[in-house]
Amino acid sequence: MKVGFIGLGNVGGKLAGSLLRNGTDLVVYDLNEDLVAGFEARGALGGGSPASMVQVCDVVITCLPSPAACDAVVTQMLPAMAPGKIWMEMSTTDAAEVRRLSAEVIARGAAAVDCPVSGGCHRADTGNISIYAGCDRATFDRVLPILTIMGRRVLHTGDIGTASTLKVMTNYLATANLMTLCEALTVMKAAGLDMATTYEAIQISSGTSFVHETESQLILSGNRDVNFTMDLVQKDIGLFQTIADRHNVPLEISPLMIEILTDGQRRYGERAQSDELICRLEEATGLSVTAPGFPTALIDDEPEERGAEVRPLR
Repeated sequence: MKVGFIGLGNVGGKLAGSLLRNGTDLVVYDLNEDLVAGFEARGALGGGSPASMVQVCDVVITCLPSPAACDAVVTQMLPAMAPGKIWMEMSTTDAAEVRRLSAEVIARGAAAVDCPVSGGCHRADTGNISIYAGCDRATFDRVLPILTIMGRRVLHTGDIGTASTLKVMTNYLATANLMTLCEALTVMKAAGLDMATTYEAIQISSGTSFVHETESQLILSGNRDVNFTMDLVQKDIGLFQTIADRHNVPLEISPLMIEILTDGQRRYGERAQSDELICRLEEATGLSVTAPGFPTALIDDEPEERGAEVRPLR
């Protein structure tokens, strides 16, 4: 099966790298020609354009920074869509938008899969990330062999759009966790606690989390580069707020999170790293919430192995 991959950025480039590393017949495309050249040097083929990729590939995957970017690419792909072709959308996007575009793809006899990822760029780089997939079961079975190359755990979430809805929810939770960790670490620093001890206290407690075990290390090392920028976080939590508004759920924490992120972007730049939110508290207190011995980059040391489907309890 020939696979096309469009979008070789922070996440997409790592997912495409897993496909190439594991012997997939891969065609790639990105507006950044240097990224395409890097993949060509490793054995992939340059795609030329989204439309031409659909013509030569059985499956075309998109992993793009915004719903608008995805719309522009899929619009170019649509004339070449036909029975037997599959579009897989791995971007974090609006569920209503992915349903709209999927309907256009399906109307041309092709299939569509809504399949965003979760778990951080360091796990995308090793094929150990998690993947949600929204589509009919028959299509899911067709693409599962591809998904299990890119991800360790693959969850079939239901119809198209359900995966994007769940992904936005998980990013909302991760962002809330990051903000509370920033506050917790700053308060412990102000109270005179040793920060290495504080880190371990959280890690072995009921307060631990994936965000703590990864991003707290980058905060404490002073690096604060999680490879995920505030504009992307703002997009994701904005999408979550949109879901709440669409279903008339009055939220209290979400608007405050959007306000905090807006302030962070105003202070440090639209595309500042999300972990730089800690700087707001450091500036307010005059403290440096750092400690020696913590890593400046996240590395996934789990051995790479073929993924598998995760089945919910029923």
